[in-house]
Amino acid sequence: MNPSYRIVEIFRSLQGEGWNTGMDAVFIRFGKCNLACHWCDTDYHRYGMRGLDDILSEVLAHNTRNIIITGGEPTIQPKLEVLLDELKRAGRYLAIETNALKKIPPQIDYIAASPKRLYREAYAKRCISRADEVRIVADDDSIPEFCAEIEGRIRAERYYLSPCEQNGQMNLLPTLRLLGELNERPGKPHWQLSIQTHKLAGIE
Repeated sequence: MNPSYRIVEIFRSLQGEGWNTGMDAVFIRFGKCNLACHWCDTDYHRYGMRGLDDILSEVLAHNTRNIIITGGEPTIQPKLEVLLDELKRAGRYLAIETNALKKIPPQIDYIAASPKRLYREAYAKRCISRADEVRIVADDDSIPEFCAEIEGRIRAERYYLSPCEQNGQMNLLPTLRLLGELNERPGKPHWQLSIQTHKLAGIE
């Protein structure tokens, strides 16, 4: 059995966001997404079909235990669990970056969920209930309301707010203000700032 997958790219780098910032890992970026955020920085429409054996050969050639499954949206990939089974069999630690609308495969060790405010109605109907971290992009002044909704739907160890980058401009100051607003609420989860540090460092 050698299923094929929609692959945008496979590369080794450092995690630039969230709790695992700085972690050495191989990234497997899948094509296609079930959302269409206008500010998305990934060209998930440009992908090629690659077989399981080909993917494993490239990924396992890297001397690192950590694998980050990302996209696009990984959870919509057919036969994803076949690939994940092989990676677990090879002793790899599997993290996933997901928009949190679909079920997470059981092989995943670390879940980074990134709900999107643009699709808040979809999250009101269904989403995962647990993650290791939640990262939300501050793409609108109504973000604190959406963050509060997500707190009630996705239980996580850590919550992050990230600036939104459009046309090379990052709304860092407005994001800091929104972060302060979130953290003024008594008895609520503490939110932290997460920036795409890999872009600042000039790495992929």
